Amino acid sequence: MRNRYLDLLRFLAILRVVTYHVTGYASLTLVFPAMAVMFALAGSLMAASLDRTGVPAVARRLRRLLPSLWVLAAAFVPAMLLTGLPPSPKVLLWLFPVSDPPANYWGGLALSPIWYLRDYLWFVLASPLALWLFRRAPLPTLAAPFAVLAAIEFGVLPNPPTVLREFGLYFGAWLLGFAHHDGLLRRMRNWVLLPLAAVVGAAGLAWIFTHPGPRGYDINDIPLGNALWAAAFILVAIGRAPTDTAWVDRVPVLGRAVTVVNRRALTIYLWHMPFVVALTPLVGLVGWSPTDPVGLWLRVVLVFALVGVVTLVVGWVEDVAARRTPELVPGKPRRSVAERAADDPAGPAPPGVAAGFVGAHPRVPAPRRSPEPSADAAPDPGGRVRGGGPFSDR
Repeated sequence: MRNRYLDLLRFLAILRVVTYHVTGYASLTLVFPAMAVMFALAGSLMAASLDRTGVPAVARRLRRLLPSLWVLAAAFVPAMLLTGLPPSPKVLLWLFPVSDPPANYWGGLALSPIWYLRDYLWFVLASPLALWLFRRAPLPTLAAPFAVLAAIEFGVLPNPPTVLREFGLYFGAWLLGFAHHDGLLRRMRNWVLLPLAAVVGAAGLAWIFTHPGPRGYDINDIPLGNALWAAAFILVAIGRAPTDTAWVDRVPVLGRAVTVVNRRALTIYLWHMPFVVALTPLVGLVGWSPTDPVGLWLRVVLVFALVGVVTLVVGWVEDVAARRTPELVPGKPRRSVAERAADDPAGPAPPGVAAGFVGAHPRVPAPRRSPEPSADAAPDPGGRVRGGGPFSDR
């Protein structure tokens, strides 16, 4: 059974990321620290995969992650090479982005979300050792990224390499995902977890409001405040996940939307920014300023519409990477046995006759393959595996 609460969180995170990139509203980053939440969910899924298959889970996760990036690169790298990107061996980083792959003047902005895949790749590669350390010394391991980030912010580690800075900023959220998978957050009493979240969140907000960045209180410009506030958010939002989320699927439109966005999350994330960049000057051509409310929300609608089109065209790559049957629009409701029997040319079996036989003529069912265990299953708060999700392997 799918953990629909985690699906819902991921659905909201993806919508928030796209809307933020179109509107630039800094308040969205405070209301929902989406990137840290996505890393926490991914960390929980990674721990589940490692428990199930060990170190080979790393290769499975990369297999799920990279094909969608290669499709994007196949579309944009030739275009950048034709418009000024110098050819060099570094272009191969578009195949395996352990460092920022090169881009030209327009590609640098249009393809800027690649940083998430870079960090994700680092975290996946570090996870076998990190999970081993976390289970032997959870508190010191969890505190380490925040300590590194604090050392950077207070000047103890000036000019740190990008990898160290990003581990300090987001690996704490990934480790909180480990804690969720292992049931540590669920087992924490409310009188411990909620005050802890309040203290950490208050520290994060205090740092944010006393250290505004170039875009004001946009937490993307305030790393230490971002990490602390996001940790508090994760402690509550994931640590106190509801046990009953069946209501998500009681609203068919919502349930289908959550499923589609989860199955196509990587495609949506990778492709939305080129449309944001392309539409910004076009809206100006019709007389609206970038901050005009009509023009702004017209861009939001157009970006989502264009992302929907490209998702129909290339989103099936995520199914292939996950070794699922490719679907144009995933999540089609399954027909019941009665509905399938009603459409059977032989008709339903008469009462009292064994299923699969009509008269003297047996209906021999087609052989079925045993379903492969889903390695992208989402664990519930107790660590049991459920369902599937994006940014995960199968």
